[in-house]
Amino acid sequence: MSQYLILIYTDEAQWANTTPEDAAQLTKEHMDFGERHAGVMRGGNALQGTNTATSVRPDAAGSFAVTDGPFAETKEALGGYYLIEAADLDQALAVARDVPMRFGGVEVRPIWEVM
Repeated sequence: MSQYLILIYTDEAQWANTTPEDAAQLTKEHMDFGERHAGVMRGGNALQGTNTATSVRPDAAGSFAVTDGPFAETKEALGGYYLIEAADLDQALAVARDVPMRFGGVEVRPIWEVM
C-alpha cells in the first residue's frame, strides 16, 4: 500500500460568501466523507485562510526573508488535505472524486517515502 495526499484547493472569495448554514452542511459532508473512507484515511485537516499564512524564503545574503501571506498568490488556495493509504493511484483517485469540493478541486500526489 502507498500513501497519497489529497490536496483540497478552494476559491477563498466564494468561501467567504458562504452562509453559516452552507458552511455547516459542507462540514457535515466532510465528516461523512471521513466516515465513508475511514478504512483508508490516515489523517487530514482544514487549513486557516491565506490571510494567516507566513512565507519563509532564503535570501541572497544567506539569511531568510519572512513575509506575511501565502507562498504563491493564486485564485484557488490550498484549503486542506487528506492523507490516505491506497493500493494504487486508481484507488486514490476514486477516493479523491468523493471529496466535497464546492469551490475548487483536488490534487492527488503520492507520498515520496525517503525515510
